[in-house]
Amino acid sequence: MGCYFEVKTNTMTFIEFFKQQFIQEGDTTRKMLSRIPDDKFGFQPHPKSMDMKHLATHLADLPGWIYMTFTTDEIDFSKPYDQPRINNHSDLMDYFETRYSEGLSAFLPENEKLLDKPWTLRNGDVIYATDPKIDILRMSFSQQIHHRAQLGVYLRLLNIPIPGSYGPSADENTFS
Repeated sequence: MGCYFEVKTNTMTFIEFFKQQFIQEGDTTRKMLSRIPDDKFGFQPHPKSMDMKHLATHLADLPGWIYMTFTTDEIDFSKPYDQPRINNHSDLMDYFETRYSEGLSAFLPENEKLLDKPWTLRNGDVIYATDPKIDILRMSFSQQIHHRAQLGVYLRLLNIPIPGSYGPSADENTFS
């Protein structure tokens, strides 16, 4: 493969590796999203920040980018991007589970051969980036982690206990 990652182990393909990471990150995202109460969807910590509903909807959508990466060659922000209307916590969790299932379904052995293919992020004629699909997968994971961290700040500001991501959080730490 001519993409950024050149080394494969003898025991795991990239698809298998990314699938394992997807499942782990999905569990963490699910825990974070589960903490959002309906009455806090409008919370916005700063005028330049997304409100909680917009941030949570974006975070719930991101697992679906895995499926989109394998089944398309680009996203064009000048074209409509459909998302359901999220009115409450139940809608949010249903949307996350739908997008998570879509993403998980894309980790097929035959998709290994697509990892080197280009994928473009654009807004009409303005091209932001064209990168191999393997790089887009990594970026999709990074986006989930980034937006989960944002959500953690929102939850902390609202005094809502934060679940651990890669170990116990300060709210779960029993060593204090």
